[in-house]
Amino acid sequence: MSVLEKLALGVGGLFMLLGVLRLARSPLKLVFRVAGNAALGFGALWLLGRLAPGLQLGLNLFNGLLIGVLGLPGFGLLLLLQWVL
Repeated sequence: MSVLEKLALGVGGLFMLLGVLRLARSPLKLVFRVAGNAALGFGALWLLGRLAPGLQLGLNLFNGLLIGVLGLPGFGLLLLLQWVL
């Protein structure tokens, strides 16, 4: 294979990658937004564990996602579930 053929394949592959990323842009944006919110939820749970040792909410994926996506109502829901169960 010559250098020109390798360059043409590289450019073609780059265009194909850009096309796939363009098609998957909105689903990827949603995935990154949920992951960012989950990270913020984990941070809030960690901070809550440090500041209020009387509240025993576990630092796990479900709790982080729930607080990250729902926010304060998710926190209230977790407290209610802890109280009921």
